[in-house]
Amino acid sequence: MDQDSYRNLISGESTGFGPGLLRGILLAVSAGYLAAVAVRNLCYDRGWLRSRDAGVPVISVGNVTTGGTGKTPLVIWLCKLLAARSVDCAVLTRGYKSESGKFTDEPAILAKSCPDANIVVDGDRVSGAAKAIEKFGAGVLVMDDGFQHRRLRRDLDIVAVDATCPFGFGRILPAGLLREPVNALKRADAVVITRYDQASVIKISELEKAIERIAPQATIAKAVHCNPYAKMLKGATLSIDELKEKPVYAFCGIGNPKAFFNRLEGHGLKIMGTRVYNDHHNYTERDIKDIYEEAKYLGAELILSTQKDWVKTTLLSEQDEDILFAYMAVELEFVEGADKIESLVAGAVGLETGLEESGVHDA
Repeated sequence: MDQDSYRNLISGESTGFGPGLLRGILLAVSAGYLAAVAVRNLCYDRGWLRSRDAGVPVISVGNVTTGGTGKTPLVIWLCKLLAARSVDCAVLTRGYKSESGKFTDEPAILAKSCPDANIVVDGDRVSGAAKAIEKFGAGVLVMDDGFQHRRLRRDLDIVAVDATCPFGFGRILPAGLLREPVNALKRADAVVITRYDQASVIKISELEKAIERIAPQATIAKAVHCNPYAKMLKGATLSIDELKEKPVYAFCGIGNPKAFFNRLEGHGLKIMGTRVYNDHHNYTERDIKDIYEEAKYLGAELILSTQKDWVKTTLLSEQDEDILFAYMAVELEFVEGADKIESLVAGAVGLETGLEESGVHDA
């Protein structure tokens, strides 16, 4: 089952006897997964399992659901914030499906977007922390996708919650997208509501109230994903206005494909067709050939992907002169609460409160 079909299934959009039966089976499997998660969290909460101290401040960026909630743009924002204050930091990432010492899509994006930070790929966060300190002399560690990795103690827990699908359809994996019950937000120091502009005012208000009820201690901030331009090979860029002039074919293999396509439509782009692959899909030459053939058939002049997909497909690109290939650049922009997040970061890493000189502010 591909990702699009899976999301339709667990969201309830797929109806009938067959989908209903499958949801029942997934719920049964979820019960076992939930039990395992509950036992593990209880062991950490009671101190039966202990978190390891890295010896330097650790900031975790994570979520309570699977899929794209905006963790990577938030990690990049944090690294730029720390770099502006001359803080030597390293990013700890497990590197989904990565081989030893090799970068996959997300680590590659982090390495390119955070030139002042060292990227350490290691599924064992404690081991990765030791490497970052010993090899690079990191003074602060930013743990990517770290909320459930409780083995490494953190000084600040920031959780990204996607406004378009905040709590994974309200069910634990695999019946929903929740990695653990939403009550886990009680461990969070801050919650950043991402894709704030893609949800209605009423839904945002309901989401804020839900977060405040679950985690009254958490600072709440709001952010949007901005697309300043599309980028092609050799650094050439296309502005949003230039993109509007071209028929576009879009594809992606990310956790929340609808959010990507909705964003393109929100910019007023003329979308001729779309294709969805599973999250972290390993593209083949056949995939790229299919994409180009369908884009041509539909009359597109530009193929557009996410940066995550771009880093995995550019070397496979056919480089057809009749059709351009680019990715949408993404930047996290706070619309509310950036100053509060900055103060939390300053307190966690031992800087003076208030990072006004950083140049990173609300929109």
